Amino acid sequence: MSGRIVPDFALLCRRMERGAVVLALMLGGCAQVAPADPQATDRLPRIVSLNPCSDAILAEVADPAQILALSSYSRDPAQTSMDVAQAMRFATTDGAVESVLALHPDVVVTSTYADPPTLAALRGLGLRVETVGIAESLDAARAQVRSLAGWAGQPARGAALIARIDRAVAAAAPPPGTAPITAVLWEPGGLVPGQNTLASDLMMRAGFANFSAQRGLGQSERLSLERMLADPPRVIMAVGTPRGTLADQAAPQEDRLLFHPALAALRHTARVPISPNLIYCGGPTIPRFLNRMVAVRQELEAMP
Repeated sequence: MSGRIVPDFALLCRRMERGAVVLALMLGGCAQVAPADPQATDRLPRIVSLNPCSDAILAEVADPAQILALSSYSRDPAQTSMDVAQAMRFATTDGAVESVLALHPDVVVTSTYADPPTLAALRGLGLRVETVGIAESLDAARAQVRSLAGWAGQPARGAALIARIDRAVAAAAPPPGTAPITAVLWEPGGLVPGQNTLASDLMMRAGFANFSAQRGLGQSERLSLERMLADPPRVIMAVGTPRGTLADQAAPQEDRLLFHPALAALRHTARVPISPNLIYCGGPTIPRFLNRMVAVRQELEAMP
């Protein structure tokens, strides 16, 4: 990764629907937009996605022809939750009202953090708008997949994705009786996914104890360097850092807090890089995240 800091997901969502929301004030006297093809009542819905998490799920559960556009975030390696090469196969939109309207979608999927005037403008034009939030648990992530697959008219594909997620969860489980490994998932600026987060739920299922959740921290709260030094975990999973091995403590550092020189004194705490596109979304991201957790656990177990 470059030195670019990835924003926490809640802040990212709030920035998604920028654009010409003033259009909502100009269209009060206009007729509502007609469906793209009123005669084709039996065809699958055509969708515009304005959210990188729904982008990744829809790319798995919908036919490519159903996806009129994904959000521009999915082409950005620092912000995507899907393979960039896969995202490049689809058109993208900036999320402005007039850009979405020009695509004539049956369904617009956006974030619960979307700008209210933008939502009002889209709905006022007769478009069906559905919102997705941040999945706070594995159960919520499963429900999100079901919803998106249902909106796409593809419930069987949604069920298949959930089955793949469940297989990954089962494969990631440590042997019975294995003691959990204390771990911090530390984002740039010291942000952590604490209690009641999908990341914490998945860490637990892969054999880790979420250090920040144990200390009462929640979603996108800050874990100070002082608190880390006073009671260090077994492993620091540093988000957005270069790939390397757990033993490679001298790798180039990208974030001053995540790799503060004081952390070198933690002789019994390993540090491992975690890609940011593994932690912000559910859906097809979950098996990849769990695979990474298993790899980290195995490396730790192999250490003297």
